[in-house]
Amino acid sequence: MTGHQFGIGGAARVVGALLAGCLAGGGAFAQDWGDTPYVQTPINVVERMLEIAKVGPGDYVVDLGSGDGRMVITAAKKHGARGFGVDLDRNLVAIANRNAARAGVADRAVFYERDLHATDVSRASVMSIYLLPEVNLMIRPRLLATLKPGTRIVSHDYNMGNWQPDYQEELAAPGKKVGIGQRSKILYWVVPGNAAGRWLWRVAMEGKPVEFDLSLQQNFQMLEGTLAAGGRSGRIDKGRLTGNEIAVSATLQSVRYELSGRIINNAIEGKVRVAAGAATREIPWAATRVEIWDPRHAGLTSEQSVKEMQ
Repeated sequence: MTGHQFGIGGAARVVGALLAGCLAGGGAFAQDWGDTPYVQTPINVVERMLEIAKVGPGDYVVDLGSGDGRMVITAAKKHGARGFGVDLDRNLVAIANRNAARAGVADRAVFYERDLHATDVSRASVMSIYLLPEVNLMIRPRLLATLKPGTRIVSHDYNMGNWQPDYQEELAAPGKKVGIGQRSKILYWVVPGNAAGRWLWRVAMEGKPVEFDLSLQQNFQMLEGTLAAGGRSGRIDKGRLTGNEIAVSATLQSVRYELSGRIINNAIEGKVRVAAGAATREIPWAATRVEIWDPRHAGLTSEQSVKEMQ
């Protein structure tokens, strides 16, 4: 992992096969439930993680379990970003700060001796993690509740349970000491906003005003529900959030509606593409939320999240 977290207490509970592989490969330490051993992320994986997250000069990168600092240092040196990392190993924190100074980015890449579970991550526009699966699930509710919609999360090797990634890929990881075949996975998410609820708007169709009624249920970034207009109703067949950007489509009696826009509090501003046979047109979309519902993942505790892997 880019970094390392030691004892926050509790009995040692780990994923047996994974831990055995870590210890057999070297470069790792035993850890308690909720902690993560230190294993370096190969530099080519670091660079690809930053590319996938599209890190740039305007970004603030937070790395939980920062090890020797390579993630935040590379983000600062190659992409012009700022940020910090945390780790419970005092020696690693000292090494990371020295590495930042040697790279000439100590003013933009700083490292602290701190428990990742107690770290304020609200400033992040990009989150980097290389933590064990159960730790990802432990911190997932806090990330969803704390990070702003649109924040990018990039993980080395491990997922977020039933929060499916927006993108993932696998690549060679020369010199990697854990896993099989010196391969790494990179998983990427964009923190979703809240689209759940009932949305209403009115559009002039063939010279007559038509009331539209969109009801959306949300599970992380995935949306489902119904669209109704003019006495007709149909199921949403595609629905997705990327931060606060929404895209929804449905067909009502052979008329196809493809809606896209941006959520701003309880309003959506965007456009609708209407296709009826060979005829298509694009019109403005301005909807108001008249009922607010919680996403299905809202209110999950870390304990409930961890049950996903049991």
